[in-house]
Amino acid sequence: MNVNFEPHSLKEFNIPAYILAPGSEAEKLGDVPSCPVLVFINSKSGGQLGGDLLLTYRSLLNNHQVFDLGGEAPDAVLRRLYLHLETLKLNGDEFAPKIEERLKIIVAGGDGTAGWLLGVVSDLKLSKPPPIATVPLGTGNNLPFAFGWGKKNPGTDRDSVLAFLDQVRKAKEMMIDSWHILMRMKAPTEGSFDPIAPLELPHSLHAFQRVSSSDELNMDGYHTFQGGFWNYFSMGMDAQVSYAFHSERKLHPEKFKNQLVNQSTYAKLGCTQGWFFASLVHPSSRNIAQLAKVKIMKKHGEWQDLTIPPSIRSIVCLNLPSFSGGLNPWGTPNKNKRRDRDLTPPYVDDGLIEVVGFRDAWHGLVLLAPNGHGRRLAQAHRIKFEFHKGAAEHTFMRIDGEPWKQPLPVDDDKVVVEISNLRQVKILATHGCRSRSVHDPSSPTTPHGQDDGERDSDEEESVGEEWRKFGAADTFKIPDEVNFQLHI
Repeated sequence: MNVNFEPHSLKEFNIPAYILAPGSEAEKLGDVPSCPVLVFINSKSGGQLGGDLLLTYRSLLNNHQVFDLGGEAPDAVLRRLYLHLETLKLNGDEFAPKIEERLKIIVAGGDGTAGWLLGVVSDLKLSKPPPIATVPLGTGNNLPFAFGWGKKNPGTDRDSVLAFLDQVRKAKEMMIDSWHILMRMKAPTEGSFDPIAPLELPHSLHAFQRVSSSDELNMDGYHTFQGGFWNYFSMGMDAQVSYAFHSERKLHPEKFKNQLVNQSTYAKLGCTQGWFFASLVHPSSRNIAQLAKVKIMKKHGEWQDLTIPPSIRSIVCLNLPSFSGGLNPWGTPNKNKRRDRDLTPPYVDDGLIEVVGFRDAWHGLVLLAPNGHGRRLAQAHRIKFEFHKGAAEHTFMRIDGEPWKQPLPVDDDKVVVEISNLRQVKILATHGCRSRSVHDPSSPTTPHGQDDGERDSDEEESVGEEWRKFGAADTFKIPDEVNFQLHI
């Protein structure tokens, strides 16, 4: 790709050093840059790609506006910048308010890294929060894909970076919902029931942690954990496979040099963990219905029981139309489903979360077929899991690509996980991306090429052989070189 950027064009993205580094001498500027950007890169993502991308951005932009997330946390960077912007504005600097008004953020990493930045910006509660563009530098890249930035790892050369900057300049702003997750259980008399992270996780479960004793959510006699997500929360076998993947990556980093190899290894682990043969190797006690009672809230203050089919081994609470490498588990319900079951398309800003169930990986492969979708269970503003006493010693959970093993006390019938709508944040999206806003009149109610009358069934689907080795979905595909009969 050849992008003909003149030197002066790069000035549209540059932030003057005195804005970024307190104590620097103010520069004489002409026009204010039209698209000033802060760039955060996880240099450990994508094998060597993260480090290469860091070098390229620093060669094109001001070094002070490109940050390695391995060296400095984004919340510290943003607090320092916005405090300095306030000081400059109070001192009459005419450029500071315009930089603040036009500022955009680029984050390069996996879904966990992107979610980290979204969470930081949301938590800071800025008066003018900058919108965020996401560079797909992970394995699944569900969040970048949902907003049109692709799912393949990008080029790291100069022209590729310039092309991405040009896309950022032309991008549109969208609002997306964020979701709060709370887990509470009786304080154990002995042992710990803190989440157990896999051996390698970028942010040490940044998204899910125990609250402090002084937090208003804390209750005497209980342990309370809280977190948040933008794309999905899942529980069950898919999270178990993800947990195994992250652990394997730490033990054998030489196996994880690029996205294609990562996806292949992910699928092999799906086989060895029994995801493709769940009925043979997965204890029925870990099926969702046997593990927990599920309740949803569709109207304020009104909880109702949600019936979970006994065969469901994985449940996904989905905010964006991208899961497992770009698949859409909810699909788009046809007019009959919208009428009879009060279902809607998966808008990203409607305050509703889509709840989908899967029996096993073969069921998940239905997503690769035209109009395929998972088992649509509900749409709701809140969802609650009440774990049955002694149902299991642990389960596996996952938030936006970050999995963990969750110990469960066998003598406690009060373990509860509750998910509720929190707030919204700005994100940058390409025109024509798959994510849709409920407020956008141009948002289609059905996918391109699908008529309302076409088949859209909640019946159990069978998967033909032609779909069994199709696509690049992390959780559901089987690579050609895997002889899965060896793992039964």
